[in-house]
Amino acid sequence: MHRISGETYNGLLPNAAMTLTNKSHQSQHIALFGEVLIDQFPDGQHILGGAPFNVAWHLQALGQLPYFISRVGTDAIGKQIHRAMTAWGMSVDGLQTDNEHPTGTVAVSFDQGEPHYEILADQAYDFIATPKQKPDSFCVIYHGTLALRNDVSAHTLQSLIAKSQAKVFIDVNLREPWWNKATLVQWLNQAHWVKLNQAELMRLSPPAGTLPEQMRWLLSQHQLDAVIVTCGSAGALALTDTDELLTVAPAHALTVVDTVGAGDAFSAVLLLGLLHDWPLATTLQRAQAFASALVGQRGATVQDLLFYQPFIADWSL
Repeated sequence: MHRISGETYNGLLPNAAMTLTNKSHQSQHIALFGEVLIDQFPDGQHILGGAPFNVAWHLQALGQLPYFISRVGTDAIGKQIHRAMTAWGMSVDGLQTDNEHPTGTVAVSFDQGEPHYEILADQAYDFIATPKQKPDSFCVIYHGTLALRNDVSAHTLQSLIAKSQAKVFIDVNLREPWWNKATLVQWLNQAHWVKLNQAELMRLSPPAGTLPEQMRWLLSQHQLDAVIVTCGSAGALALTDTDELLTVAPAHALTVVDTVGAGDAFSAVLLLGLLHDWPLATTLQRAQAFASALVGQRGATVQDLLFYQPFIADWSL
């Protein structure tokens, strides 16, 4: 057993991880850029988190080779994150160490079941430098919005996108007070796929009109290939640039422990579908199934490979 800042998780031997990764498309890499941190829960649990990290963690367990680009401090939490990634079989080539800034931490609280986050400024992930990996080795660059609040990390990502031919997937996470609409619009203009929740869509699009009309406005405004909107327990919608509109909903009533990381689980399977050329309807159904299973767990990451095995088998990964 291993401990992450007081939280126990099931250990994973490196060779067990390789059993999964050897089956993946090794010539196609998804780069995931942004924060890794520790979510501190009201009951005292400390769990690995950060949207890009959560997505990379799931992709690794599902047999892919994600290249995670982030930064941690020289503190105990940073070292524990490094050990956890290594034990999970993840590459740490893109995980940088910062001698001046601490590893990110977030205090999570709940209001009527919805998570709220207290996010500190000047964390190590705010100062991500140019990664070692060549940009032309990526087929997709995934990023959120939190790590772009600082000019250092934002400039690094901008340079990475400019030097790469990869498609860009932006996962919108509006965390007060760490976002600016004018700046976010510039990032949306560079994206091919955008995923956000219904509340975030309402803040970025004109208030009038139905949900599909707001999605069409966002897609047209930023010349996107697709917009995916998650709607909590109601499921999700996807709209493509060919005006294909698809919806998905949970197959049954859910047992919810907490909803932290549900959107990240959904994003991981969206990326998996893009990588494997699944039909969009299939991808949405699988993303919903995976996110529905995740909300039955505590925290945004699962530290037991058995959780992933039914999906690996059902999806022939």
